Amino acid sequence: MATEVMKRLINVDEYYKMAEVGILKPEDRVELINGEIYEMSPIGNKHYSAVNKASNFLKEVLLKSVIVSVQNPIRINEGNEPEPDICLLKPRSDFYINQFPGPNDALLIIEVADSSLQFDREVKSVTYALAGIPVYWIINLKENVLEVYSDPGKGRYQSSSFKNIDSKVSLPFIDLEMLVSEIMI
Repeated sequence: MATEVMKRLINVDEYYKMAEVGILKPEDRVELINGEIYEMSPIGNKHYSAVNKASNFLKEVLLKSVIVSVQNPIRINEGNEPEPDICLLKPRSDFYINQFPGPNDALLIIEVADSSLQFDREVKSVTYALAGIPVYWIINLKENVLEVYSDPGKGRYQSSSFKNIDSKVSLPFIDLEMLVSEIMI
């Protein structure tokens, strides 16, 4: 009798237990996507600089209308806890002290992509769209464009556009239009 090989996925609780018992170390750069642990790409100077520029600009412009969360987890569901480069969250006076933010708390997720571009487009975009994250941006360092995804539905974003450095982009949840060059290096 033939047996089928089955993949064993883990959930968020098991993921944290692995860290608690030392299987995952504090210095490990990993995230949980679709029940699997993925090692995150190393952060190079260009990636680091891009995250800093975008987050500093957004903090300055949006003031207290959102929480700008940088490289922190967002709990999508039991099998997904990615750590986006930047996440704009609905403001809360407790700053999410008792629980990680979830998909209903996220207004915009931004990933900065160089070596992770294909993964951010093909895996993370589906994860974020399925969770109903309203807007997803990829700061594409390879092609020097901002990829804008919106209108999640049917497991993907229904609308997408590519903005060059001289283009304008708007934040739909707040009446703000800005130049792409203000957030990209």
